[in-house]
Amino acid sequence: MAQREVRLVESEQSRKPMNQNPVPLSEIALTGIFEISKILTAPARLEVTLANVVNLLQSFLQMRNGVVSLLADDGVPDITVGVGWNEGSDNRYRARLPQKAIDQIVATAVPLVADNVSAHPMFSAADALALGATDDTRVSFIGVPIRIDSRVVGTLTIDRVRDGRSNFRMDADVRFLTMVANLIGQTVKLHRVVARDRERLMAESHRLQKELSELKPQREKKRVRVDGIVGESPAIRTLLAKVSIIAKSQSPVLLRGESGTGKELIAKAIHELSARANGPFIKINCAALPESVLESELFGHEKGAFTGAIASRKGRFELADKGTLFLDEIGEISASFQAKLLRVLQEQEFERVGGNQTIKVNVRIVAATNRNLEEAVARKEFRADLYYRINVVPMILPPLRDRPTDIPLLATEFLKNFNKENDRELAFEPHALELLKACSFPGNVRELENCVRRTATLAMGPQILDSDFACHQDECLSAILWKGHTEPAPERPRPQIPLQVLPRKAPLEIVPREAASAPLDAATASPPSEAGNGAPMSERDRLISAMERSGWVQAKAARLLGLTPRQIGYALKKYDIELKHF
Repeated sequence: MAQREVRLVESEQSRKPMNQNPVPLSEIALTGIFEISKILTAPARLEVTLANVVNLLQSFLQMRNGVVSLLADDGVPDITVGVGWNEGSDNRYRARLPQKAIDQIVATAVPLVADNVSAHPMFSAADALALGATDDTRVSFIGVPIRIDSRVVGTLTIDRVRDGRSNFRMDADVRFLTMVANLIGQTVKLHRVVARDRERLMAESHRLQKELSELKPQREKKRVRVDGIVGESPAIRTLLAKVSIIAKSQSPVLLRGESGTGKELIAKAIHELSARANGPFIKINCAALPESVLESELFGHEKGAFTGAIASRKGRFELADKGTLFLDEIGEISASFQAKLLRVLQEQEFERVGGNQTIKVNVRIVAATNRNLEEAVARKEFRADLYYRINVVPMILPPLRDRPTDIPLLATEFLKNFNKENDRELAFEPHALELLKACSFPGNVRELENCVRRTATLAMGPQILDSDFACHQDECLSAILWKGHTEPAPERPRPQIPLQVLPRKAPLEIVPREAASAPLDAATASPPSEAGNGAPMSERDRLISAMERSGWVQAKAARLLGLTPRQIGYALKKYDIELKHF
C-alpha cells in the first residue's frame, strides 16, 4: 500500500506523521487540475497566466524547475516562461531548454522522459550542465507537447534532482502534465483567436477613421439630412457626414456623449442610411432593467424557464435579426453579464434562457454610453475585451453648448411642435432667442425642449419674451441643480461638463444591516457634502440626493457615490429610504 502513495505533494507534506493516511493520487491530480483551470480562466496576459501555472505546479509535483515554451505562429511571437518569471526574463528560461529533446517532442507529439539527462542520448553535455546535472547530481527530465487540435504549438517541461530520498512515479507525473498541457493548449488557442480578432477590428477601425479624416471640403458642403436632427452648425454637419460614411459599413459603433445629446436619434440615422434600412431597428436601455430581466429581454426565454414564463418569447437579438440593435447605457451592465454579452457579440449566436438550442443571428450593434469606459476598464469595472468589441467605430456627439447657433433652430422647432399639440400660435421675440443662446444647457437638447415647453405653457401673450423665461427671474431649477455639480470658473461664462457629466462624490461609509446600528467612525467616514444653507448634509440626505439625481436607479446612484450596488442596497435599508418607481 505504501508504494501506491502519491508523491505529488509539497515538501512540508512529506514531513507529516507516518500514521496519517496518504492522499490518493486521483484526489491530488483532480485538485491540481481544478486550481490550474481557475488560473487559466482568469483575465490576464498570456505570459502571466502561464507563469502562474508553472508556479502552481510546484505545489503538486516534486520539481526544481518548470518551463512552458510556445512556438511563434502567424505573427505571434514565441513565449517562454518558468518558475519565478518576470518581464524580460524569457531568454533565461530558453537557455535551460535542451533543444534536441524539445525538437523531438514537437516533431513526434509524444512525451519524453529522461531518468538521467547525463546518460540520455537526447541531451548534450551542455544541456545537462544547463539543467544542473553533475557527477554527483542526478537530474531527471519530463517534457510533454502542448497541442492546439492536432498541431503541436509548444512544450511543458520540468526537471528534478534524483537524490535517492524521493520515490517518483514517472507514469503518473506524465499523465498529470499531459492533462495540464491540454488545458494550456485550449487557453493559448483562445488567446490567439481573440488577439487576431482584435487586430482585425482595430485595422477596420483605423481604415474607417482614415476615410473620415480624408473627407474633402466639397463633401462636407453636401448637407446630409436626417429626420429628427435639427442644426446647421459645423459640429452637427461634421457629425452627419460621419454618419453617412459609417452607415455604409457593418462595423459596431459606439456613441459617446453627454445625456440628452441625441444618441438614439444618431443610432436610428445610422440604421436608416445603411443597407439594413429595411430590417428592424430594435432598442433597449441596459440600465433600466435588472440583470435577470435584461438577459431574458436580450436573449429571450423558453416556456417554463422561470416563474411566470408561460410561453416562449423571442429576445431583442432575435427580433433584430438582419437589422440593427441599439444598446443604450451599455456602460451600466454588470461584470457577469458583460461576459455573456461578449460571446453573443463575437459569435452572433446564443441560447434562450432555459433553452439549449443555439440561435444564430445577423445583427449590427450600435451601443451608447455617457460613461468614461477607458477609466472603467482601468478600474476593472468594464471588461477590456468587451470594450474592444464595441468600440470599433467611436463617435463623440457634441454637447449643445458647443453648437450655440443650433439653439434658435431647435427652440423654434420645439415651439412649433408645442403649438401643433396645443392649438396655439406662439412665436419667439428676438431677444428671447438671444437669451436662450447664452444658456449653457448642461442637460443638452432634452433640457432645451423642457425649457421651451415650460415657458410656452406659462406664456400669456402671442410672443414669448425674454422676461417669460424662468432664468430671467432667477427661478430656473435646472440652473440651481447644475450649479451644485459644476461650479464654473469666474472667467468662463459656461460650465465645462466632462463626458461623465456628474463628478464622482466621496463614497459613503456603508455597513451591512447587522452592523447598521453602529455609529460611523469619524476617522474613516467620508467628508460630508454641504446643503444649500452651508450646513453639512447628513449621510441620509446625501443618499437621497444621489438617488434623485440618478432617477432612482440604484446602479447609477452607486456609481455617483463610489459604492457597489450591494452597498447602496444596504444603505437604503439602513436609513429606511423608500424606493420610488416611475
